[in-house]
Amino acid sequence: MPFMLMEHDTDPAQNLRDALGDISSMQVFGNQVLVAIYVRPQKTAGGIYLTDNTTDEDKFQGKVGLVVKTGPDAFTDPSGEWFNGIEVGLGDWVYYRVSDGWMVNVHGVCCRILLDTQIRGKVAFPDEIW
Repeated sequence: MPFMLMEHDTDPAQNLRDALGDISSMQVFGNQVLVAIYVRPQKTAGGIYLTDNTTDEDKFQGKVGLVVKTGPDAFTDPSGEWFNGIEVGLGDWVYYRVSDGWMVNVHGVCCRILLDTQIRGKVAFPDEIW
């Protein structure tokens, strides 16, 4: 197995959306993106339990997040220099460099505000990057 598959009792994207609650009144400006950080569950699919320290560290060192809000100019690029047909939208799992962005807490959920160009790519499921 090429990555550490975690045991998920429920959909991790839905867990983040539920934890965030209603964020409809929040605005993200320009080409910025609000990403909810994925924190792995404590148990791997193989039955190994991760320590609290390991999963807590995901809040600070996690490289994968769920796009939960975008600014009006996010992922638009008339010149075609940056995105060239790549589409990123709400509900997409994305990965980024840990040192990029601004860490914020939204309704108790660890998030990052990133520039659209700081997002390095998309994955189908968050366990693909660790």
